[in-house]
Amino acid sequence: MTSPKASERESAIAAADSTCPRCGAAREAAEGYCLECGLRLPRVTGRIPALRRSWIRRFGWYPGDWVWISLVTLGVATAGAAAAIAFTVQRTHDEEVVFTATTSGPVVPPAPVKPATAATPTSTLPTAPEPGTTANPKNERVSWPAHANGWTIVLVSYPKVNGRPLALQTVARAAARLHEVGVLDSSLYASLQPGYYVVFTGIYGSKADADAGVSTARQAGFGGAYSRQIAR
Repeated sequence: MTSPKASERESAIAAADSTCPRCGAAREAAEGYCLECGLRLPRVTGRIPALRRSWIRRFGWYPGDWVWISLVTLGVATAGAAAAIAFTVQRTHDEEVVFTATTSGPVVPPAPVKPATAATPTSTLPTAPEPGTTANPKNERVSWPAHANGWTIVLVSYPKVNGRPLALQTVARAAARLHEVGVLDSSLYASLQPGYYVVFTGIYGSKADADAGVSTARQAGFGGAYSRQIAR
């Protein structure tokens, strides 16, 4: 028997394969670009989409296809660092100098060289800064102001069918890194595609202000984040 959590994650997988990650419009598997917003759509066949589905089944969320490039880059960097360390150790071993006595007396090793002691500056050393708040303190879930229009940053959209638990999980994860995180029912706003729970961050008065925060949202793990107007 399939558990409720597994069913929710399968619904999220189906939504990721059949809707645009930016605007939530329906898409066909063969389409390369969204017919609503023009976004280049992620592929739904092949190795990367299969990995995407496996990730969602295991963790219930997905940071974006960029994560696989990052993992490969990290693996190459780790392998290169290990090779460099091994080469340095071998070279040091090969360059060791063996001191041999030229007489029949005991071998006397060279006297150790005492390392030079750095002079302590006489001026007063700087003190450590006082601890302050973290860069991204955890925020509680916020609601969009009633009867207010504006701009925000969309992190993820979930179909309303079984999508609310996933949206709330995403809000809890995003609130630890970003400010003013909440959920919108897209059916209540004329500027949004109806039928979705939209996880957003930030309440802005202009598009320029929202655009300025998109890179921060993407660095927080939401690679598909984009600015969007919220209007009734």
